[in-house]
Amino acid sequence: MLQSPREPSGLCIPCTKPRYNRWFRNRSGYTQHMNAKHPTFLTPPRSPSLAPDITDFGDTGPMDDEDPLQSTAEFVGTGDRLYRNYHPFLSVQAGSKCTVFSDHRDLYKKIDNTPLGDVKWQSFSVKYTGAIPDEGALPWMEDSHDVWFRDPREVVRNMLANPDFATEMNLQPYREFATENHERQWKDFMSGDWSWAHADKISEDPDTHGSTFVPVILGSDNTTVSVATGQNDYYPLYASIGNVQNNVRRAHRNAVAVIGFLAMPKTTKEHTETPGFRNFRRQLFHSSLSFILKNLKPVMMKPEVARFGDGHYWRVIYGLGPYIADYEEQVLLACILRNWCAKCLSRRGNLDEINLCRSRSHTDALIEECDSGTLKSEYGLVGELVPFMNDFPHADIHELLAPDILHQLIKGAYKDHLVEWVEKYLLQTHGKKQANIILDDIDRRIAAVPPFPGLRRFPQGRHFKQWTGDDSKALMKVYLPAIEGYVPVDVVRAFQALLEFCYLVRRNVITEKSLSEIEDALTRFHTYREVFKTTGVVTTFSLPRQHSMSHYVHLIRLFGAPNGLCSSITESKHIKAVKEPWRRSSRFKALGQMLLVNQRLDKLAASRVDFRVRGMLAGRKRAQSVHALANELDIPHLADLVSQFLVGQLYLDMDPTEVPDSLIDCPRFDGKIQVFNSAVSVFFAPSDLSGIGGMKHEYIRVSPKWRSGHARKDCVYSLFFSFRLRGVYYPCAVVRWFNRVGNTPDDDTGMWMVEPSSVDHHAHFAVIHVDTIFRSAHLIPVYGTDMLPLTIKSHHVLDIFTLFYVNKYADHHAFEIAC
Repeated sequence: MLQSPREPSGLCIPCTKPRYNRWFRNRSGYTQHMNAKHPTFLTPPRSPSLAPDITDFGDTGPMDDEDPLQSTAEFVGTGDRLYRNYHPFLSVQAGSKCTVFSDHRDLYKKIDNTPLGDVKWQSFSVKYTGAIPDEGALPWMEDSHDVWFRDPREVVRNMLANPDFATEMNLQPYREFATENHERQWKDFMSGDWSWAHADKISEDPDTHGSTFVPVILGSDNTTVSVATGQNDYYPLYASIGNVQNNVRRAHRNAVAVIGFLAMPKTTKEHTETPGFRNFRRQLFHSSLSFILKNLKPVMMKPEVARFGDGHYWRVIYGLGPYIADYEEQVLLACILRNWCAKCLSRRGNLDEINLCRSRSHTDALIEECDSGTLKSEYGLVGELVPFMNDFPHADIHELLAPDILHQLIKGAYKDHLVEWVEKYLLQTHGKKQANIILDDIDRRIAAVPPFPGLRRFPQGRHFKQWTGDDSKALMKVYLPAIEGYVPVDVVRAFQALLEFCYLVRRNVITEKSLSEIEDALTRFHTYREVFKTTGVVTTFSLPRQHSMSHYVHLIRLFGAPNGLCSSITESKHIKAVKEPWRRSSRFKALGQMLLVNQRLDKLAASRVDFRVRGMLAGRKRAQSVHALANELDIPHLADLVSQFLVGQLYLDMDPTEVPDSLIDCPRFDGKIQVFNSAVSVFFAPSDLSGIGGMKHEYIRVSPKWRSGHARKDCVYSLFFSFRLRGVYYPCAVVRWFNRVGNTPDDDTGMWMVEPSSVDHHAHFAVIHVDTIFRSAHLIPVYGTDMLPLTIKSHHVLDIFTLFYVNKYADHHAFEIAC
C-alpha cells in the first residue's frame, strides 16, 4: 500500500517540482538542488522595436507559482544583480508580502516604459563603394558594417536639463582673476580662451547674438572586454558638454554619455596592412562620426530653445569642442602618420624643434598643392582622407585635440619611457645578474612602503604583465625614493621634474604662476633626461608623447585645467558602459544587450534625479579605560597626556593665571572611553578624484590587525578614541610627533625629510582633538644605498627607520600643500 509523503524530521523546505519528494534543512541546500536538478535557462532573444538585435538577457523564464521561496526573493537573474547595484532604492525587502514589482520582467517593463532619459538607439550600415580591382573584389570590399548610435542632440539636451548640474554649470565663458594679485587663473573648460573666442563669434552674428554657447566634447577609444573567449573588441563613442564643470565630468553623474558604437572592420592577414584597407578603415571612422553628428549641424548655425536644470529656457547654439583621445586615436583623427605630432608641423625625426601649429586651412592648402608622396614625407599627412570635422563649421581637429594626462604623461613619458629606461640603464651598467639583484631590491623597497589612504600597495613590487592606468599612477607616488642610490642624480632629478610637471598640470586651478612652474619643470626635465642619452640608454628623444608636453601651456590657456579633458574619464566610462554590460550578457549578440542596458541605466539615473527633485527620496574588543589603553599602546604616561589635552580644551578662553601649572592640578579622566580603528577626514581637494563639490573623504586607519594580518597605522596616528566629560563629547587621536630635517626640501627628490621626535630619549606622543587634524601624511623611508633585508616589510618601516621623506606625490592635494 502506498503511503502519503510526510515531512522528514528537521527538514522544512520542500522541492515543489513534480516527481521530486525532496526536503531541505535550509535555503542553501534548496538552492544547490534547484541549480543542479532544475536549472533555469535564458529565454530566446526577443526584439524590441527600438533595436532589432537587443536582447533582454535578464529574463530567466517563467517563475513557479508553487515555489515556497518566491515570496522572499528580491529578483531573479543577472539583471537583478546589475540594477540593484546601481539603484538600491529599487530593491524589495526580503520576506515582504507586498513587493513593488512582481518579478524582474515587470521591473524591466517599467524601466522600458519610463520616458525620462529616453534616447532610442538607431543604426545604419556602411560598406565599401570605391573602385573594384580588375581581378575581383577583395574580401573586405564586400562586407557590410553596422554602426549603432543615439541622437547626440537629444543626449545633450538631457544633460542641459539635468537638475543635478543646475549649480555646477557655466552658461557663459569667463575669465577669472585672483583677488589678491589680479593673476589670471584657469579652472573649468569655459574659463579658457577657446570658448571665449567662439562666444565672440556668436555675438557678432545677428542670428545667434545672445545665445548660450554649448560646446560638445567627444571622446572615443576601442576597448577589449575579453581575450579568453575570443578577441571581443568594442569601439564606444562618448559625448559630454563643456558647460558642466570639470569635477562633474570627472565624477560622471551622467555628464558623460555613450552615444555610439563604431564599426571595427576586419579582414584577412593578407590584406590587413594594405594601403587600400587601411584607408577604408580610417575613412569609415570619419564618415561614421559625420553621420552620427549630423543632427547637430543645423543648430550650430541657428539657435534653438533648450530647457536647463534650473527650470529656465535658453537659446543655445552648439559647436564641436575638444576631442578626448590617446595618441593612436589622435593619429586617426588628424589623418597623419604615426610618429608625427598632430598639433604642430615638427618633423618626426626632430619633434622638439619649435614649429608652427597645424590648422585646418593650412592642411587644406597643402592637400590642394602637394602630391600624396610630398604630403607624407614632408608633413606626415594622409591626403586621401577627409576628417569628419571638415563637415562642421568652426571645427579644426588639430586645434581641438585635447591634452591627455593619462596616456601622454603617466603611461607614456613616465611608465613607458623613464621607468623602462631605468631598467635598461641598470642592465647596461651592471650586467644582467647584478641588475636583477638591484631591481629585486627596488621591488622590496616599493613593497615596504607604509600603507596610506588611497595609495595602492605593491606587495610583489612592480613586475606584473598587464599595466593599467591606476597601476602607473600608483607607482608614480612611491617609485622615486626606491631608485635613489642606484641611478645617477640626474636620473632622480629627471623623475622629480616629470612628477612635478604631472602634478602641476593635474591641478584643479592653474594660475599664471603655475604655468611658469610648468614651463620650469619641463625645462628641467629636458635638461636632466640627457643623462639617458649620454649613458647610451636611448638615442633620441623624438617621441610624440614626450613631445606633447611642450603643448600643455598653450592648451591650458585654450581649454582650462587638463584634468577635465583627460582620457581617464572615458577609460572609466568603459567599465560602466561597455565591460560590465558585456559581462552580464549572454554573449550571444552581446552588443544588442549592451545597448539595452545602457538605455535602461540612463533611464534609471534620470528617474533617480527626478525622484530626488520631487522629494520622493528622503557600523576584538578594545580598551575601555585610559589605563587599559595606556597598557595596550605601551604609553605609560597616557593619562598625563589626556590631562594635558583637557587643559587645552577646558581652559582655552580663561586667564593664564587660572590655568593649572602642574599635572597634579590638571583635570583627570577615569571614565569609559571608546576606541576606533579609523577616522574620516573631509577636506577640499578638487584636483583629486572627489565628489562634485570637490570635497574628498579620506579614511585614516589605525588598526591592530588590518584584514586579519599585521597592524596598520596610517602615518603617525597610534589610535583614535573618544570620551564624554561634563556632558561634552571629545573625539581624540594619539599621535607621535616628527621633526622636520632642514629648512628646505631635499634637492634631489624635492620632498621634505622628517625624523621621529623624542623627549628624554622617549618617543614624543600627544593627545589631540580630531578637529585639529588637517589630513594624514605619507612617509617613505630614506633607504640610502644599502640593500633592504628580505625580512623588512611595510608594517615594520615606521618603527625601524629614523629618517623619512614626506611623500608629496601621494596624491594631488598632498602635492599642493607640501611644496
